[in-house]
Amino acid sequence: MIETIPAKMTAIAITTPGGPLVLKPERRDVPEPAPGQILIKVRAAGVNRPDVLQRKGAYPPPPGASDLPGLEVSGEVAALGVGAERWRIGDSVVALTPGGGYAEYVAVHGSNALPLPAGFTFTEAAALPETFFTVWHNVFERGGLKAGDRFLVHGGSSGIGTTAIQLAKAFGTYVMTTAGSQDKCEACLRLGADRAINYREEDFVAAVKEATGGEGVDVILDMVGGDYIGRNYEAAAVEGRIVQIAFLNGPKATADFSKLMVKRLVHTGSTLRARTVEFKGEVAAALEQKVWPLLASRQVAPVMDMIFPLKEAWRAHERMEEGKHIGKIVLDVA
Repeated sequence: MIETIPAKMTAIAITTPGGPLVLKPERRDVPEPAPGQILIKVRAAGVNRPDVLQRKGAYPPPPGASDLPGLEVSGEVAALGVGAERWRIGDSVVALTPGGGYAEYVAVHGSNALPLPAGFTFTEAAALPETFFTVWHNVFERGGLKAGDRFLVHGGSSGIGTTAIQLAKAFGTYVMTTAGSQDKCEACLRLGADRAINYREEDFVAAVKEATGGEGVDVILDMVGGDYIGRNYEAAAVEGRIVQIAFLNGPKATADFSKLMVKRLVHTGSTLRARTVEFKGEVAAALEQKVWPLLASRQVAPVMDMIFPLKEAWRAHERMEEGKHIGKIVLDVA
């Protein structure tokens, strides 16, 4: 039940660029929904790598977005802006936000929200939007992954990786992944990966070639960059598609670009946060049609790592930077 909307709320602000302890609770005005927007009383918020980059001063919010971190939330609709016709007060939703999720209330465009999947808790549901929007657009729309393809995702134990493994398997592909420990590799196999490569002990290019009879993989989702760029060209099949979504090892590399021509490769990439409301609404509509039924049946589900109270967001960031997490880290706001 939605109570009277207060004038002020608790939010987690970035007081200055720096380490996790710069995340501090503040009192802020509750935002008012603009035309087409809904105001969500936040029950839980997902924690993502871009939040860490923003905290460090390396990923500023796009024009017009909140300066608060937080790109995904779950909660209940508390108020409606003019023209937000789909939703009703009290509806349980999840939403992709351009920022502002680390707070008790956030305003988002109604088209960027989706119904809470049947049977999901708010903390589970808060783990969905950022990773599912990202994976759907980059793997299936940009990468064109289809049944029968061979797919490689780097960082398989991350929120993006665990989502990509499950969705790729659900749509009938052969899935390979890299991860940095035996425990993480085993977790990826339990999610449905056909082959998990410990990159600290194996060369993923050699492992891919061995598993595919020398042919390589059709689609690669990469968030590592650096020397992985040239190695991805080696691991890709003829007509392969490589999709870049981050550069944890840096955006510069030396690579044999003749592979692009010889193999007729496509190397593309995208960012999500700065895209238009209309674009995000189109991705949301595709997810609701093609993926939300898989969530309702639990064929696909977010992998949960740890849940922290909102006021201890700094601990969640410490957990992410340690690199030991498997799956999603979430803030409990309620």
